[in-house]
Amino acid sequence: MTTLDAPKRASWLRRWIWGIALVSVCCIGAVGMVVQLLVDQSGDDLGDQLLPAGCGNSNPVDPDADLPSIAGYNEDQIYNAAIIIAVGQDLEMPPRAWIIAVATAMQESRLTNLGYLGDRNDHDSLGLFQQRPSSGWGTPEQIQDPVYAATKFYEKLDTIEGWEHMSLTEAAQSVQISAYPFAYAKHEPDATEIVNALTGGGGRASAVSVSLGECTAPGELSAAGWIIPADGPIWSGFRTSERPTHQGVDIGVPRGTAVVAASSGTVITAQCNAFNPDGSPASCDVDGSPQIAGCGWYVNILHAGDYLTRYCHFGSAPLVKEGDVVQAGQIIGYSGSSGRSSGPHLHFEVHLNGDRSSAGAVDPIAFMASVGAPLE
Repeated sequence: MTTLDAPKRASWLRRWIWGIALVSVCCIGAVGMVVQLLVDQSGDDLGDQLLPAGCGNSNPVDPDADLPSIAGYNEDQIYNAAIIIAVGQDLEMPPRAWIIAVATAMQESRLTNLGYLGDRNDHDSLGLFQQRPSSGWGTPEQIQDPVYAATKFYEKLDTIEGWEHMSLTEAAQSVQISAYPFAYAKHEPDATEIVNALTGGGGRASAVSVSLGECTAPGELSAAGWIIPADGPIWSGFRTSERPTHQGVDIGVPRGTAVVAASSGTVITAQCNAFNPDGSPASCDVDGSPQIAGCGWYVNILHAGDYLTRYCHFGSAPLVKEGDVVQAGQIIGYSGSSGRSSGPHLHFEVHLNGDRSSAGAVDPIAFMASVGAPLE
């Protein structure tokens, strides 16, 4: 493992002391919040499939401290991830940058500080980020120093205008210029898990804030890459006693409110879904009623990690179509009351494993809290 020099140790120690002082700071007055475990229709615990919940504390990382074990990663990989995060903290880059950097290293090197691999080398690529001496990243010796390599990655990322609000794969590609530009996205959930585990929840902080203990405010992108789809009170919850088959939550918003994609992903459904009591198709261009079946105008988006989000009851046809790639926060339509609806609102669902059925649905309130974009 790389031995860190005294100045960096001192810098990380200072941040560690501040972290101890601030570790109890939490968003919206909640201290030690624990999100309820999610249960599917058969009663099986789904909580371990979600990111840890909380307020997004960003504890300083000391790579030479005892680091937690994370399933699927060995000690050296976790150590290298810790260096990447600690360098980002030292450079005062926000938590979103740490996730992007860790995910990039996962794709490029599996978080392994790779040396020269002979015929297996991609040109002269080396180190955690497979940076190339011939492209000006540094000498082979420098690039194989994880602290140096992470520093160069962040410095380049910081020159990309608007990177904070890009999808992870777009931001990473802007730095790496890879032959496989869409390969980074699949690592976002695991990278977020690692950042959360090593920082005490940094992946749930605001994407553009470096304050410790700060949660994402409504309308802000979380470090995990999520944002609330619309800002309003929860009118009806997930599978309540009154509505046990309600597979999402109803967010109270006025007619015509912009609805945004909760995270970057691919639109897999954008259509009208409404039926009269006799089973015949109903129009989605007029207000529905409790007697109409279906979501009305609605959209399904598939995200990294096989998370799926659903948005129902738009007042007009969605602004996106099947196959569109959307960014977190992109407007996908406007709220209304089409389909089975008694008034304007947004019905919002979250599903695991890309499962569009009720079996895949989980509580959006718990899920969105777990990714740093609380609905309430």
